[in-house]
Amino acid sequence: MQFVIVARDAPNALEHRLAARGTHMEGIRARKQVGEIIDGGAILDEDGRMVGSIVMCEFPDRAGLDAYLADEIYARQRVWDDIQIYPFHRVDWSALMVQTV
Repeated sequence: MQFVIVARDAPNALEHRLAARGTHMEGIRARKQVGEIIDGGAILDEDGRMVGSIVMCEFPDRAGLDAYLADEIYARQRVWDDIQIYPFHRVDWSALMVQTV
């Protein structure tokens, strides 16, 4: 099942985010390699500072997503303050691009 996580950082969390970023990226990289992370990136404010994250991911079920969040350093260390989760269905671009009209 695919999900989108929209996670806004806690107020004044930028320093804490940057301190945990290496561990966060290592975890994202490992989960990307096994297909759990589809894509994602930082939400930026008007000055270009990171203020949250968007993560597109795929797990067998909601329990798998919850296990990921329990392990995610940004969630554990409260860098992410407001976490919204949406079921998601990603467009299969490769199939769409080969279709003819």
